[in-house]
Amino acid sequence: MSVKVKNISLWRKEVENKPGVLAQTLETLTRTGADLHVVMGYRYPGDETKAAIELYPVTGKKSLAAAQQAGLASSSIPTLLVEGKNKPGLGYALAQAIAEAGVDLSFLIAQVIGRKYSAVIGFVNQTDAEKAKALIKKAVSKKK
Repeated sequence: MSVKVKNISLWRKEVENKPGVLAQTLETLTRTGADLHVVMGYRYPGDETKAAIELYPVTGKKSLAAAQQAGLASSSIPTLLVEGKNKPGLGYALAQAIAEAGVDLSFLIAQVIGRKYSAVIGFVNQTDAEKAKALIKKAVSKKK
């Protein structure tokens, strides 16, 4: 089973939690033809008036300018994008390998579509992200 693990830069902004704010943010990027692979929007637990929008990728001059115009900035959270063929128990195997190594996660979002999975994983620091990259590849190879 092959796996692709790469460092990515999420583009992020904090917003007032109100109807339409996600659509407004995406509108500017849509006009540039941006092909977004990840879009996350969520309100802050404990403060329902605040929310965050995160997306990936922002590439090319037009999309970069549009993202900045929309108030987005490259996030400093070290983040990995993991993609591959799904197999039952794979999520547990990845989580267990990362936990056993004492790597601290900031967030994890994963999904399966058909036979493929993807995960976006944020880390406390770049050292943990790099350590996790090797651990993920090793865990996936054990699940073959």
